[in-house]
Amino acid sequence: MEIERARATQMGYADPIQPNKAASDTDYNEAIEFILDHLDNFGLMAGTHNEDSSMLLAEEIDKRGIDRSTDRIYFAQLLGMSDNLSFNLAAHGYNVAKYMPYGPVKAVMPYLFRRAQENTSVAGATGRELGLLIKENKEEKLVVDND
Repeated sequence: MEIERARATQMGYADPIQPNKAASDTDYNEAIEFILDHLDNFGLMAGTHNEDSSMLLAEEIDKRGIDRSTDRIYFAQLLGMSDNLSFNLAAHGYNVAKYMPYGPVKAVMPYLFRRAQENTSVAGATGRELGLLIKENKEEKLVVDND
């Protein structure tokens, strides 16, 4: 973000970066609405870890009477992140994909670092996800111990 903003200033063009996360979320959600309004012309791969945007899309699919399993709409999250979101969407019949960047480590690691830096909600979501995994593990042990 800093590099793009500095370049825009240096080159004399408008800053291409959203002013804040709220503006980014608003535009993302408006894009979802636009695509759903014109679904005959689009397919949608909603690659997001944002639970609110995912909930919006799921609610809009149902509100508009779109089949949850349509091949025109997929939810997607980075492999190993937001698994609770992915699993819950899939369990409710929505199409879900986990994407995994691949290639030389030198090429892939900067991408993964950028995703972690850009997604400020990752830290909170990861902590919550870890809590869910710990809870699930304890519940599984109780079931196994009771058998």
